[in-house]
Amino acid sequence: MGTRNEIAALPPEADLARADSLAREIFSDIANKWAFLIVEFLGQRTMRFGELRDHIGGISHKMLTQNLRMLEHNGLIERTVHPTIPPRVEYALTEAGVALRAVVDGMCGWTQKYLGHIEAARRRG
Repeated sequence: MGTRNEIAALPPEADLARADSLAREIFSDIANKWAFLIVEFLGQRTMRFGELRDHIGGISHKMLTQNLRMLEHNGLIERTVHPTIPPRVEYALTEAGVALRAVVDGMCGWTQKYLGHIEAARRRG
């Protein structure tokens, strides 16, 4: 990684391009129904794997595992393993995950507000 002076010497467009690229990559990862549902349920409280699976109807074990790993990789959830027998694993939102939940809630609010408008436009063509 470059030094602080090298990074500071980059033109502002380079920072914007890097941020845009990262945003697209993250949105590509998290913009799926399962990730949004996981974030929504973990926003209510810390949960174990089985609890999440039970709350999110229709999600397979494999899909839940993949999405939890992806969300953890992106720093949106944290996984805590308690040293019990058998090990107890819990998942919780990080600060970034809590902020994402607020964005998702905003998107849901937008959808509810404009649902009639969207449905009418779809009927027109």
